[in-house]
Amino acid sequence: MASKRQLGECTKSNKKKKINNWEETAELCRVVRDENVRRAVKEAWSMKSHYTHGDLEFDCHPFPHCVIKNFIRSENFLENLQRELLTLNFHAKSNDLYKFKQSDDLRKRTEPHISGVRSALFSQFRVWLEEVLGVKLEPTVDISCAKYEYTDILLCHDDELEGRRVAFILYLVPPWLCSDGGSLDLYTTDGHFQPQSVVKSLVPSWNTLVFFEVSPVSFHQVSEVFSQNKCRLSLSGWFHGPSLERPPRHTGPLVSRSEHLPRDETLLLEWINPLYLDISYQEQIQEEFEESSEIQLKDFLREEKFSQVCEALQLAQIQWTLKGPANKRCYAAACLDTLPECVSACWELLHSEAFFLLLSNFTGLRLHYLCPVDDNDDDDGGGENKDKQKKESSEKDEQAASSSNETIKDSEPSTPKCCGELRRWSHGNYTLLHDGEAARAEYALDLILPFSCAGWQSEFGGFSCYVANEEDEELLTIYPEDNSLALVYRDKETLKFVKHVNHKSKNDCSSRVFYDFSFVYYE
Repeated sequence: MASKRQLGECTKSNKKKKINNWEETAELCRVVRDENVRRAVKEAWSMKSHYTHGDLEFDCHPFPHCVIKNFIRSENFLENLQRELLTLNFHAKSNDLYKFKQSDDLRKRTEPHISGVRSALFSQFRVWLEEVLGVKLEPTVDISCAKYEYTDILLCHDDELEGRRVAFILYLVPPWLCSDGGSLDLYTTDGHFQPQSVVKSLVPSWNTLVFFEVSPVSFHQVSEVFSQNKCRLSLSGWFHGPSLERPPRHTGPLVSRSEHLPRDETLLLEWINPLYLDISYQEQIQEEFEESSEIQLKDFLREEKFSQVCEALQLAQIQWTLKGPANKRCYAAACLDTLPECVSACWELLHSEAFFLLLSNFTGLRLHYLCPVDDNDDDDGGGENKDKQKKESSEKDEQAASSSNETIKDSEPSTPKCCGELRRWSHGNYTLLHDGEAARAEYALDLILPFSCAGWQSEFGGFSCYVANEEDEELLTIYPEDNSLALVYRDKETLKFVKHVNHKSKNDCSSRVFYDFSFVYYE
């Protein structure tokens, strides 16, 4: 009797186990199962030509990609798949590159339709891809679900990561219009393998699979979603295999730096709030700065000077240049020789010898030869960074001395310098973290002075974020605030970016705009 009960319990358990592991079959469309189509796509891929047949379209411009409509045959399967996906837990993801919601890895999910589409992609369709590419793909399963809603975005990138060979996206969206945003934008590239411009935009549509080859030129983005009542739901991932050979990454030219302009303290008296010229108040500022390595000085310029600059920035005479490439930055920078007189004078202020000395008094950094040498640097909050900087500098000098007889020249103190620009921020602008920036990172003092940002809200984006290298955690965020001078001292492990300015910044049919002077000072 006991044996029968155990047998019954075991049978019940097995039934339950079978139910949990039950998988719905996702039957792929006829065009994928057509051998003639497969051979034609393989030939088009190898010849880098265009091919269309029914619901399938393959193109090599600007890089190899393919669109297959009606990818899964059963509408009932798709509707059940969508329901299962929407019950998953989604996590908000946001950094310099993107903002959207993503599920956990779907590799081990047991829902029948999720496991069914996973099997179809990484078994049947993977074999089809192998035959088309002529490359053996790994059985690695790399798939997740993403939800893009109003103002969500994934900015320009190439998807290159060790092992990724083909990227794919399966759309499960409601009827979607170009005006809803959320398109998959493909970029052309220049001779340095840097993105140039969007030449193709693929609008999401229900049950459409898009895949493309991951390569040094596969730059793409998911454009910002403008619809406030639609969800761009998709499955996406990568088929892994041997990576394509990548040329050395291009590093752009260094931004030129210059010494201070010979201007005396009368410029400070003319432009700066008298409060900040008081020596005792400067000492308080320095004490606070050395404690936290950052500070914001409100109402920094005299009110009448600030107003003059705000008005002048609206003048049509200023010529603006779009700064790129898109995988690093997108904002407008002013051509200095077109600045109105008062804006040019403000530029000179931030570049002047007197201002270098003022910054030295604010921060304790040696940005001027008159700045006193503090023997107790190690005792304050900013002393650790300075001591580390001195140590690294000393080590470099020792290495140079071992290979050169010019030890006296190497040990001479460097001349403080700066570089800067006047920037205009509006909808669609941003800066990104990138490998070149991390490689060139050094100790520096950042200055940001915003104009015309009254009414600007944090949800619009456009704020400056400081993060530790190779970490997503934000160390500091600076929001645009009129006439508030921000000073931040960063080390070699600290990087910065400006968050994408999103659609919320648009007011009716126009786009809100603000400006800032952005300078970097080096000891």
